[in-house]
Amino acid sequence: MSSPEEVRIDKFLWAVRVFKSRSAAADACKKGRIFVNSIPAKPSRTVSIKDIITVKKLPVTYTYQVIGLTVNRVPAKNVNLYVTDLTPEDEKVKLYSVKQTLHGKRPKGTGRPTKKERREIDRLFNSDTDSW
Repeated sequence: MSSPEEVRIDKFLWAVRVFKSRSAAADACKKGRIFVNSIPAKPSRTVSIKDIITVKKLPVTYTYQVIGLTVNRVPAKNVNLYVTDLTPEDEKVKLYSVKQTLHGKRPKGTGRPTKKERREIDRLFNSDTDSW
């Protein structure tokens, strides 16, 4: 079977595992989070080899270059045959820094917070509201 010359953007993003479902990829296109060569893309927009795809999945903006086309979902280990990840490292760092700030850090082995500790945590995060 020969590879296609053009593929719909929503189908391609699903096939190379950027999104879990094709409908999620189409929704991202409709919301204006997908760009092909710096132009906002509708779900029916076709991509071809050497196109640059920008995907905004907050807080990170991913950038990919198309090096091969497929309409079928590929195994995770074969994704690099179809796209090259051009995302800068400082963008990838944003993903980990947000995860750490949301949950905080507790020493290993301390278990769940006590009622007193939980109240202190609530006061810390809800400092703008009146405490009793």
